[in-house]
Amino acid sequence: MAVKIGMLLSRVRAEEKLLADEMERRGLDFELIDDRQLILPMDQPVRRWDVILERCIQHSRAEHALRVFQDWGIPTVNRWEVAQICGSKFMTTSALLRAGVPTPRTVIAFTEESALEAIEQMGYPVVIKPVVGSWGRMVVKINDRDAAEAVIQHKATLGNFLHSIFYIQEYIRKPGRDIRSFVVGDETICAIYRSSEHWITNTARGGRASNCPVTPELDALSRAAARAVGGGVLAIDILEDEDRGLLVNEVNYTMEFRNSIHTTGVNIPARVIDYVLQVARGEVEGQPASAVAFS
Repeated sequence: MAVKIGMLLSRVRAEEKLLADEMERRGLDFELIDDRQLILPMDQPVRRWDVILERCIQHSRAEHALRVFQDWGIPTVNRWEVAQICGSKFMTTSALLRAGVPTPRTVIAFTEESALEAIEQMGYPVVIKPVVGSWGRMVVKINDRDAAEAVIQHKATLGNFLHSIFYIQEYIRKPGRDIRSFVVGDETICAIYRSSEHWITNTARGGRASNCPVTPELDALSRAAARAVGGGVLAIDILEDEDRGLLVNEVNYTMEFRNSIHTTGVNIPARVIDYVLQVARGEVEGQPASAVAFS
């Protein structure tokens, strides 16, 4: 079965170049779809692709485009439902808790007064995060009441309605690192440690990547977290707590992996394309067969 892959992206970063190189190496038919130029007539399906691989930078563009593609009957990686959950820290935490996946204690508040009260009840330090965001941006560690009042007041005056939802999480005293595992389908294909002297260990913020063995515990937790948000191609961010063990912090649906290929020895782009082809051929449960869009 010949498959036409559309890779939806904002710009060609290292990850998109690696994915394109893998498709070229296999002789696959694919097209790069620039979301800045994309026009989607919702009532007039565009029948050019058998499957969409989503690689947008901006969550809102990804979420809306995936919804339209799925309405047209085109399977997508990842699905709109997964993007909707993973694009919101609140929705992710909610999904993890419903599935019984261990995660840091989190409180949601809607006013400056209730947010401050929630922080006081939880005890310092705490972490305040934007409900929607990535790369560790606008994630703040709050050590005392003065800092809490300043950050809460600042968020309340930013104007965006998302900043009036206060997502407050306990601070986990991790051992100078966290873990990012990569799940494709129902398999944990590899994992890395992200180490830093700073409490934020994202590689986008200077964290150093090293190989992390995929133990049975890490494998089971990673796959449980992936299933909780709907599965697909996902990166699971995990914290190590001295008392409770491994806790799932976030789940990423448009994952970066440039620093993890040589680190782990796993050809991540190849595993992603394998999965995309399985989805296109209707071999993945929960996805429509691509023939629906071309009937």
